[in-house]
Amino acid sequence: MRLLYTASDGKLRWTNDIIRSEEIPPYAILSHTWGEQEVVFDDLKSLASVKDIDAKRGAGWNKIRFCAQQAERDGLKHFWVDTCCIDKANNTELSKAINSMFRWYQNAKKCYVFLSDVASDTLEVDGESAFRQSRWFNRGWTL
Repeated sequence: MRLLYTASDGKLRWTNDIIRSEEIPPYAILSHTWGEQEVVFDDLKSLASVKDIDAKRGAGWNKIRFCAQQAERDGLKHFWVDTCCIDKANNTELSKAINSMFRWYQNAKKCYVFLSDVASDTLEVDGESAFRQSRWFNRGWTL
């Protein structure tokens, strides 16, 4: 398991791949549905700083920003987002991650749900309807 964290220099970094479960620090995890602008492992390799996320536009970057900020507010230094914490070019890593995901969600201290298809301005008008219509509720891998 590879986790993200914001280093003291402001850079977004990964932990080393943690194999032993007792070595995994407390972390938050993101539950979401995939879209067209997802941030992947290679995208984060070239990111110099968490602050650089603000310069990036798109739904995928919004998810990473949301998760980093919310984890910090909740006192968690580490967080996990499937789109960018798994090197999908490595078939062995991808297979291990898929087989471990249930446990990773189960063991997270916090699980954040990102509803990319629910606009914040709809919450004031008819938030319940907007939530019920979110595609997140119809996806098998969300929680």
